[in-house]
Amino acid sequence: MDTRRLGTSGLKVSRISLGCMSYGDAARGGHQWVLDEDAAQPFFRQAVELGITFWDTANVYSLGSSEEFTGRAIRRYSRREDIVLATKVNGQMHQGPGGQGLSRKAIMEQIDASLTRLGTDYVDLYIIHRFDPHTPVEETMEALHDVVKAGKARYLGASSMWAWQFATMQYTADLHGWTRFVSMQDQYNLIQREEEREMFGLCADQGVGITPWSPLARGKVARPWGEQTLRAETDQFGKRLYGDADRPVVDAVEAIAAERGVPMAQVALAWVLKNPVVTAPIVGATKPHHLGDAAAALDLHLSDEEISRLEQPYAPHLPAGF
Repeated sequence: MDTRRLGTSGLKVSRISLGCMSYGDAARGGHQWVLDEDAAQPFFRQAVELGITFWDTANVYSLGSSEEFTGRAIRRYSRREDIVLATKVNGQMHQGPGGQGLSRKAIMEQIDASLTRLGTDYVDLYIIHRFDPHTPVEETMEALHDVVKAGKARYLGASSMWAWQFATMQYTADLHGWTRFVSMQDQYNLIQREEEREMFGLCADQGVGITPWSPLARGKVARPWGEQTLRAETDQFGKRLYGDADRPVVDAVEAIAAERGVPMAQVALAWVLKNPVVTAPIVGATKPHHLGDAAAALDLHLSDEEISRLEQPYAPHLPAGF
C-alpha cells in the first residue's frame, strides 16, 4: 500500500482510509446497515493485511460503539503505533452542555470520552465534524490547540463546510499562533464535484490534504443505476444527495468498467485518486470485495479519453452534506 503525506504535514498515511462508520451497535443509535463487532472483524483484519493503516471513526458513529470496536480492533490486529487513528467531534452525544458542538466544554469533554472508548492516550488526527455556527471560532481553535498541546491529538482536521468558513478558521489559528488544520474531509465523487470550485483550490494553497467521504457516492457509482442495497433503501441522508440527473455518469462508469474488465468501484475510485489534492479517500467496507477493490484502484490508471467520458455528463449540484 502506497503512503502519502497528509497535505504538507509530516504525517504519512495510507492512500486508502478505512471508514469505520460501517461498524457499530445498531441498538445504540447506529444505522440499520452497520455491522456488529463480530461481523466487522474480517474487515479490520483485511485492512491491516492490505496495508490500510489510516482508520477514520467519530464519536457520534453508533453513539460511541464504532470507537469502541475500532480501538479493540487496533489492539487485536495491529499495534497502536502502526495505525494512524482519526476521530471526530461535534455531533450530539447527549443533551448536556458538553454533549454537542465545538465549545471549549464540548471539545474537552468529548476528546476524553473518545480516548476512553478507543482505549488510547491520543489520536493522530482530531477532526471537527462540520462547522459550529453557534460557537466563536476563536474559542474552538484555542480549545483544539490546547488538546494538541496536552498530547491528546497529534494533528487537527476539519470536515465539510463552506470555503470561507475554513479560511476563517485557518486565519484565526495563524493570527494567534495556534495549531492549524492539516486535512479537510469533504464529499467528493464523480457525481458530487462541487468542492472543486473553491475548497480544493483553498486546500492546495494552504497545504491541506483532502480525505473525501463517500468517494463512491454511497455506492451509487459502484453498481448499475437502480440496483439497490440495504443501505440504499434505508439511508435517508443519502437519498437527499443524488438524483436521476446523475445516471449518465453512472452509466459511463459502468461502460468503462466493462471495457476494462474491472468492477465499477475501481474505476470510480481511480478517478478520485487521480486528483493531486486528494490524499486518501475514506472507504467503508461491508462486503469482502470492498477493500480489495479500493486497493486495486491505486494501480488503475485512466486514460485522458476515459476521464473525459466520466466527467462530461456531470450535472452541477448544490453543495450538500454540511
